Amino acid sequence: MDTYNMLLEILPKEYIYIDEPMSKHTTFKIGGLADYFVTPTKSEQIKKIIVISKQNNIPLTVIGNGSNVLVKDSGIRGITIKPKIENIEIEDDFIIAGAGVNLTKLSKIAMLNSLHGLEFAYGIPGCVGGAIKMNSGAHESEMKDVVYETSYIDFDGNIKNINNEEHKFEYRKTRFFDEKAIILETKLKLVKGNKEDIREKMDEYIKIRKERQPLEYPSAGSVFKRGKDFISAKLIDDAGLKGTRIGGAEVSKKHAGFIINVNNASYSDVINLINYIKEEIYKKFKVNIEEEIQII
Repeated sequence: MDTYNMLLEILPKEYIYIDEPMSKHTTFKIGGLADYFVTPTKSEQIKKIIVISKQNNIPLTVIGNGSNVLVKDSGIRGITIKPKIENIEIEDDFIIAGAGVNLTKLSKIAMLNSLHGLEFAYGIPGCVGGAIKMNSGAHESEMKDVVYETSYIDFDGNIKNINNEEHKFEYRKTRFFDEKAIILETKLKLVKGNKEDIREKMDEYIKIRKERQPLEYPSAGSVFKRGKDFISAKLIDDAGLKGTRIGGAEVSKKHAGFIINVNNASYSDVINLINYIKEEIYKKFKVNIEEEIQII
């Protein structure tokens, strides 16, 4: 039985896409074709996809909202899963959210329920699963500050639960970088607060985001990690690299930490620009800067 028919036994036809352009599923608007792109909505479906992948030696790739990734022009072989688990439950000062829930939507729901602690996520274009994997953050806060426990499925099909400490949260990194697993849902511990105060803080954060970031162009957010004693974006700015362009990719004039897609940029345009920036920063400051975005 071919891959499509195996997937058809697990998922409705409308959840399966063949030769799907990944440019439609990344905020960079870049990426070649995925052989099979699937959007399961239940953990049982994900478990069955993992089984057929393993039994038939079909490569398996997991993607969230595509907001922190750069997909190669050659695309992705095998099966690409975008979990669409979008359940949201409120229990006192806890929120339980599926991996596919949009972070901005979730922060709004927290505000409407007078729950404080998720304001920093307002405007981040990712989903819950990706945010946990990356330990996403902004405004001096990050996911590790609010995650209570997470449920995930490993590539042997086992569903597991881990507490905050077991995530091994670091700066823009967790255990999920090295462990083959698909995040299913998370439980966030927030604090009862005043709805208007929370709304005011969110409005302040989105205003800062709009003023400082080139939101009018496709991008993958901040391209480089901060160092222990330096901010990569400042080094790029100090090196005079704002506006530097290769093909359709450009270092934003508004925020030096962003590479933007100004004119149908390809993977090659972006990766060549990334490498050029790294070389220039090392040449000028003897500092090695490291990518924050994930290359697929």
